[in-house]
Amino acid sequence: MPKKRRNQGRNKNNRGHVKVIVCSNCGRRCPKDKAVKRFTIKDIVDASSKKDLEEQRAFDQYVVPKLYIKMQYCISCAIHSRIVKVRSVEDRRIRAPPQRVKRDAAGRPVEKKEE
Repeated sequence: MPKKRRNQGRNKNNRGHVKVIVCSNCGRRCPKDKAVKRFTIKDIVDASSKKDLEEQRAFDQYVVPKLYIKMQYCISCAIHSRIVKVRSVEDRRIRAPPQRVKRDAAGRPVEKKEE
């Protein structure tokens, strides 16, 4: 039987069994090492409401709290919602993680300055 992936799509290595997680999107049970995990940080209020809150606040140092959520998706939902992309056979051989984008405090990408 030919192998499609070196790790069979999992990160189990020498463990016999791993616990299952529930997909955040569809509710499917999926092994924890196979699931696609993303940690999202969102503002509790949207940008226009946040501006109104900042104008009306009583304390100058008050910061509107953020929502910290760890999302765990099954492979089907991760591909369907474009969290991960389908890669060609040649690209699947590349095991290095993709380049990360550096962002400033406002969340905008920071470009490198050439000297």
